[in-house]
Amino acid sequence: MSRHPGRVLAVTGTSTDVGKTIVTAALVAAARAAGRSAAVCKPAQTGVGPGEPGDLAVVEALAGPVDTAECARYPEPLAPDTAARRAGMAAVDLATITPAVRGLSQRHDITFVEGAGGILVRLADDLTLLDVARATDAAVVVVVPAGLGALNHAELTVAAIRAAGVRPAGLIIGAWPAEPDLAMTCNRTDLPRVTGLPVVGVIPAGAGALAPDEFRRRAPSWIDPDWLRRESTPTLTPAPPTATETSPTATETVRIGQPTQGVLS
Repeated sequence: MSRHPGRVLAVTGTSTDVGKTIVTAALVAAARAAGRSAAVCKPAQTGVGPGEPGDLAVVEALAGPVDTAECARYPEPLAPDTAARRAGMAAVDLATITPAVRGLSQRHDITFVEGAGGILVRLADDLTLLDVARATDAAVVVVVPAGLGALNHAELTVAAIRAAGVRPAGLIIGAWPAEPDLAMTCNRTDLPRVTGLPVVGVIPAGAGALAPDEFRRRAPSWIDPDWLRRESTPTLTPAPPTATETSPTATETVRIGQPTQGVLS
C-alpha cells in the first residue's frame, strides 16, 4: 500500500543570521518527540566547500540522525545565485529541488525546507524559496529576531509570502535572551498584531550550544505542540492561523527560555 505524502514546511527568516538552522533542528526534535517522522532539505548551501559540514550537519548534530537532501552548494558565503555565478557553477533549479523534497515527503510525515537568508533571496536568477514553496505545496514559517527592527522585517516578509499565494504558517523567535529588553518584550506582543500570525515558537538564545541530548529534551517545550501537530499531520489541511489564536505553549516558552539561559550562560 502506498504511503500518503507527508507535509512540507519551508523555514525562512526575515534576514540572515536569525537562527533558521537552530530553529530547523528544534522543529525536527519537537516533531520526533510528538511521534512524527521528519526530514530536512537544504536547496542551496553557501559558504562551505566539498566535504565540509554545512547547515544540515548542524541540524543532525543537534536533533540526531535525520534523512536529508542538499541540492547544491557553493564555496562563498553569498546569496546562492551570486555564489554560483562567481564560482562558475550551475545555479540550482526547481527541476532538482522539487524531486528532492517530494522524495523526502513520500517517506516522512513532515519535511522542513530550510531557505537561505530571507524569503526573496535568489536561489537562482529567477528562483526564490517562494517558488519552491509553490512547487511543493509548502507553507512557510518565518524566523524572526527578538529586538528592534523585527516588526518591520516580519511584516514585509509575511506580506511577500501572502502576495505570492503561499500560506504563512506562523512566526518563531529565533533567539530569546535571559533578560529581554523593552523592545523585545513589546515585540513579543506586537508581532502577531502587525503580521496577523501567531508566535508559535520561541528558541532560547544559546540553544545551539546545548549538548545534543539536552537540546532534544528541551526542544519540544520551545514549539507550540498543537501548531506542530496540525502542520505535521499528512491527512489534514490546517486552517490558516490567526494572531488571536491561543498559543499557551508558545507563551510558556518565553518563561521557560529565561531560566534556561541561566544554564546556558
